[in-house]
Amino acid sequence: MILRKYMALLGIGSAKIDLILEKETYKPGELVKGYFLIKGGTILQELKRIDCDLVINDGAEENEKIVESITILTTKSIQSEAINKIPFTFPLPNSAQVSTGTLSYRFKTRLAFKKGVESYDQDAIRILVD
Repeated sequence: MILRKYMALLGIGSAKIDLILEKETYKPGELVKGYFLIKGGTILQELKRIDCDLVINDGAEENEKIVESITILTTKSIQSEAINKIPFTFPLPNSAQVSTGTLSYRFKTRLAFKKGVESYDQDAIRILVD
């Protein structure tokens, strides 16, 4: 049991997060809906927060910047091997630029624990107009 605890602190066998979205294509100003799927690891872990950033990547200028962020503060316990779903909604800015060959968007999600290594996830979306 102690070995599993220390392995989870190092990220081996710790809980994982996955952002599940209803779709991949959106319009500027649209509400993105889905949920965070949290899968428990080998031991019980205390969740501290979930951070989710909408990031725009400009391949032409080779830079990336955060458009908007949300943080969910929590003290939830993630049981070993348990499956947890937390609702997710995110309003896209009306000023969001349309996705192109060099301009892309993604959600970067981090699951932070009171003790242990953070879990990460990335999900690409496309922003189009009618």
